[in-house]
Amino acid sequence: MVKRRIIWSPRAKRDLFSILDYYFKRNGSKTYSIKLNASLRASIRLLENHPRLGFKSDVKNVRILIHGDYGVFYEIREGTIELITIRDSRQDPKKIGIKNK
Repeated sequence: MVKRRIIWSPRAKRDLFSILDYYFKRNGSKTYSIKLNASLRASIRLLENHPRLGFKSDVKNVRILIHGDYGVFYEIREGTIELITIRDSRQDPKKIGIKNK
C-alpha cells in the first residue's frame, strides 16, 4: 500500500484556523481548540494510507471525510491527497463553494 502525502490548500488551512479561533473566542480558552485540532488531524492522517475512507460527494473526484460535526472535503491525486475545505455540517451546504470540474 502506497502512503500518500497530505496537501493542505490555503482554503482548508483558513477553514481550520477559523473553526479553532471560533472555539477559542467562545470558550475563552485554548483547551477545546487544541483537542479538536488534534482529533481532526488524526482523522485526516488516516487518509494517507486509506484515501477512500471518506464518502463520495456529488462533486466529481471529491470525497468527504466525516469527523463529528465537520466534513473534510478532499481529492485523491497521484501520490497525494489534497484537502480542499473543512466545513461545519451545521452550515448551509450551498455555501461550500465546490464546483464540478
